[in-house]
Amino acid sequence: MRKKDCIAMLLAGGQGSRLYALTSQIAKPAVSFAGKYRMIDFSLSNCVNSGIDTVGVLIQYRPLVLSQYLGTGEAWNLDSADGGVHVLPPYATQTGGQWYEGTADAIYHNIDFVDSYSPDYVLVLSADHLYKMDYNKMLIEHKKNKADLTISVMEVPWEETSRFGIMSVNKQGRITKFEEKPKHTDSNLASMGIYIFSWPLMRQALLEDHDDPNSEKDFGKNIIPKLLKAKKKLMAYRFEGYWQDIGTIKSYYDTQMELLEENPEFDIFDHDSPLYSNTNLQPPMKLGKKARVNNCIACNGALLNGDAEHSILGTGCFIHSFSKVKDSIILPNAEIGRHCVVTRAIINEGLRIKEGSVIGSEDGEITVIGSDSPFVESAGRRR
Repeated sequence: MRKKDCIAMLLAGGQGSRLYALTSQIAKPAVSFAGKYRMIDFSLSNCVNSGIDTVGVLIQYRPLVLSQYLGTGEAWNLDSADGGVHVLPPYATQTGGQWYEGTADAIYHNIDFVDSYSPDYVLVLSADHLYKMDYNKMLIEHKKNKADLTISVMEVPWEETSRFGIMSVNKQGRITKFEEKPKHTDSNLASMGIYIFSWPLMRQALLEDHDDPNSEKDFGKNIIPKLLKAKKKLMAYRFEGYWQDIGTIKSYYDTQMELLEENPEFDIFDHDSPLYSNTNLQPPMKLGKKARVNNCIACNGALLNGDAEHSILGTGCFIHSFSKVKDSIILPNAEIGRHCVVTRAIINEGLRIKEGSVIGSEDGEITVIGSDSPFVESAGRRR
């Protein structure tokens, strides 16, 4: 293998239990977003746009859809002979096989993969955040500071600090204190879960952490505090762009509704930092004679015979005549039967909603429809 300056390790094995029905059959990074993308597309697109051509994707929970979606990596221009996308599932060893115990453990079990590229630096990413970032700028800062570890941080509202790992830094940006989800804190600089390690130090830290029987094998809970205690040089990289954790139903829904605004903070149509996806080739969207569509993102292959307003309509979805969809997210290949009213709802992939169903309301909670809902006729699609 050709030696690499920096490779990325993308943590994509999460179950995503806070997304309920949306992740009952697929891993969180594979959940559809904005009609034609999946959550993993944003981190992968950032890698491509940052010039990082080697990405190890660590999968675990219900990996089939995600593995098939990643394919050869060609859709993201990550299919080079000396790099590209590599799917890295848990595997059996002489002592048996088991799931990764934590974020650090996942990379520990793939040390041989990292070693095969002899990188100077390793970028660690999550696959469930919505943002655009040039990782190369962060890497330049890491090198300039001669840091052992650089952590991307951003200011969050003080009332939300208990949701994050919180950093305190000095005037030079060096991290002086790290607290994982503190109840009370003197800083509002939150870790974004984006790390750049100098590989020799990271490798040693992973080996030592693996041998610690009391460790939870987690970067935030174990690796970072140990490095800080050992007086290693940990630096904060301040990020001031748009960033959202889309791991809850509310954030998943709200961030997609924001895309329908006239000038959304996150622009999926930005040609300067394009988003890539591996969506199957679909025919053009088709509007029926009586269809009425207003302020929607509607993707290829959608067939609309009814009304849709302020909604995200995924690839291949089908809205029958005399039906109305408003303030909703219809995931790919879902079908809304005739005479239905769907309001402020999320309809999971490939489901067929019974004719005459009334789902959700304008002033109610977000309604999530999974395969076990009484509104579902069956899975699959019928034209």
